[in-house]
Amino acid sequence: MLQWIHSPKNTQVAKYIKCYWLIEKTTLQDTHNFPKLNPDPSAHLIICPQAQHYHYDTAAIASDGNGSHWLYPQQKTLRLDHTQRFVCLGVKFHVGALYSVDIPNYNHPSLNSAASIEIAEWLSVTDFSVESLLQLGRTEPLVCCAKLDELFLPLLNNAIEDQHSEITRKALPLLDSTPISTLGEKLCCSQRTLERSFNRVTGLTMKQCQSMDKLEAMLEYLYQRDATDIDWVDVALTFGFSDQPHLIRQLKKQIGLTPKNYIEERGLAIDIYGGVNPSE
Repeated sequence: MLQWIHSPKNTQVAKYIKCYWLIEKTTLQDTHNFPKLNPDPSAHLIICPQAQHYHYDTAAIASDGNGSHWLYPQQKTLRLDHTQRFVCLGVKFHVGALYSVDIPNYNHPSLNSAASIEIAEWLSVTDFSVESLLQLGRTEPLVCCAKLDELFLPLLNNAIEDQHSEITRKALPLLDSTPISTLGEKLCCSQRTLERSFNRVTGLTMKQCQSMDKLEAMLEYLYQRDATDIDWVDVALTFGFSDQPHLIRQLKKQIGLTPKNYIEERGLAIDIYGGVNPSE
């Protein structure tokens, strides 16, 4: 499995795009054929060959198609179909970034779905080649990232900002360190104004976004530890849960697993799309 993650170098691009990533399955000898993608408040543009099939599903919803596509913010764990060889070059946008970006046929805010896209048409480039970009990603990741910066810069230079996007951008980095109930005062606006603007830009409540961020940080922490070294009471306290039962309820709600099940399956419950890499 080939994988990498890098951040944009251009500061204007980095204002809207969190990272670029690539994952390629080069052999069928892989036991992780149906990995799970954890809840994520960010949208991803996924660049892949036109004939390559994509499939995401939860217990109630499935998204299928071929070729490059958007994967919009999802509130539940998705199951992916990785039974065949594939290659995906991803662009992970910052939370709420699509509010400011011009995307044809986009109904903001879109959640829990995928949608196909003609990238060359969207970016208004005539010499765009998916295959050439993917090959560059395979062989020269940093050159590929520089090319992506170049492709996205004209679009992002024309991104539209308003008072809703500005206040949301200020609130996002404070979610993990500041009680939500005090954020309005801290940002010199009413709590109701902040909550309405945040929901308008992201499609999510601040509490939902905070829970997803907490989950991502906790899973990254757990990936770095052996099962025998994990003290779940300590984990609960470290990541702001009132007690271990609270942690168990939240883990079950967000990724459908109890702590015991998670330890048994954590190689399958992954965020490979610009987040925590799967264990080998």
